[in-house]
Amino acid sequence: MAPELHEPAPDLVCSARGCRSGAAHSLRWNNPRLHTPERRKTWLACDEHREHLSAHLQVRGFLREVEAVEAAPLAASQRTA
Repeated sequence: MAPELHEPAPDLVCSARGCRSGAAHSLRWNNPRLHTPERRKTWLACDEHREHLSAHLQVRGFLREVEAVEAAPLAASQRTA
């Protein structure tokens, strides 16, 4: 369930457009045409948007791994991409 408008957003918010739900998954990706193989960008996903965001990255060949947020600590600069 999305937070009410007057409530502060959770620290880690889903990257799907318009979604303000807390993130449960870290989608780690890179664009091989732009990034070195070891570089990872991060999108965060709630349970509802995990499949949609994963499919978007997978079709392009960008998705590298999906982890639970608890298993993937993020720097502040990696929370959205």
